[in-house]
Amino acid sequence: MSENVQAAHSPDKSGAANEFFEIIKTVVYALLIALFLRVIFFQPFTIPSASMEPNLYEGDYIIVSKFSYGYSRHSIPFSPDLFEGRIMGSEPKRGDIVVFKLPSDNRTDYIKRVIGLPGDRVQMKNGLLHLNNQPVLREQLPVGRTDAGGFIREVAQYRETIAGHPFATQDFGTDGDLDNTEAYVVPEGYYFMMGDNRDNSLDSRVPPGAGGVGFVPAENLVGKAQIILLSWEPEASIFKPWTWVLDARPSRFFKVLH
Repeated sequence: MSENVQAAHSPDKSGAANEFFEIIKTVVYALLIALFLRVIFFQPFTIPSASMEPNLYEGDYIIVSKFSYGYSRHSIPFSPDLFEGRIMGSEPKRGDIVVFKLPSDNRTDYIKRVIGLPGDRVQMKNGLLHLNNQPVLREQLPVGRTDAGGFIREVAQYRETIAGHPFATQDFGTDGDLDNTEAYVVPEGYYFMMGDNRDNSLDSRVPPGAGGVGFVPAENLVGKAQIILLSWEPEASIFKPWTWVLDARPSRFFKVLH
């Protein structure tokens, strides 16, 4: 009798086991596909600070194209030391918004704008960017507003144009710590990055020893920022579902980056 009972239940156990393994296979396949897409094509990032205002705000959720500049070990999660340099590499253009790994630790993701290519000479004079000994074309925009240390402050905004590429910047004045710098000559194989929020960005104007970025090796480029997919105020929280709606910034949804 017991043998008959065991025989009667064994198909059910076998079916349950097969169903479980099918679920596991489906999950593994989905993860592999997601990893493939993340490594080869696109990767999402969340903006954590105000260094790229007025173009990117804290809480913006952006999509970065991984194929724009080819692939390096930093294209792969955790940056495994599999190879050096870039595969199918192409050079970014001046004015591109780029995600890269911070050179001082090769781990932290940063986002800035490419200002200087290899061989370029970059300098700030009285708050005005000079590229290869020529002042960058800049025109005044309406005054903007920004959160400065917890209170709202008016800030000057400009439209700069580099190599025919216009983009907005903001600046608190012409006498800040980063408004007058030495002349930086970008080494071969490196890039010079700056934040659009010129007085609130630790970028290539600041050496790594002082908490800045310094020159960025080509290998450290992760990809080009293409679009703001979604955006929320910094106060929004995944643990407070009502903020998903109340703190959303729909005017920034699906905004193409320049």
